[in-house]
Amino acid sequence: MATNAKPVINTADLSLEHWTKGKLFESRDTSFGKQLGLTNLGISYSEVPPGKSGCPFHNHHVEDELFYIIEGTGEYRFGEQRYPIKKGDVLGAPSGGPETAHQIINTGSTPLIYLGLSTKAKTEICEYPDSGKFLAKTNRDGGSFGHIGRGENTLDYWDGEPGL
Repeated sequence: MATNAKPVINTADLSLEHWTKGKLFESRDTSFGKQLGLTNLGISYSEVPPGKSGCPFHNHHVEDELFYIIEGTGEYRFGEQRYPIKKGDVLGAPSGGPETAHQIINTGSTPLIYLGLSTKAKTEICEYPDSGKFLAKTNRDGGSFGHIGRGENTLDYWDGEPGL
């Protein structure tokens, strides 16, 4: 177990970061898998206010995600469908293409509180169907790499190579 890791954490003791982006995105949240000593499983706690979402509509090519609704009501946007969600619901977001894109939206009148669990891949590609973006990231010992871009910025494999 990692140094300073605890085998038990109460969500009431978590330090939450409050952030907002534009009119739709806002949350009080934190990731705390490392605090539990987890290295291959991510876990987060989120409190999303009414009318907001904690993330854009997206899909993962490698990592699976699961969400457990603790309190509140909302909507789970999954692929081309929308599902009402409430306390006690468990939501699956398997890896895949745009057909597994997902987003949780608080459509209720009280905060929507949920846990998110995910596998942790060394390398991941995410797509954002609403905005046409992609994220390429990798985590490795001693460093990481991440890039957000759009497909229309595609380069030829040989672009910029010396001697061409």
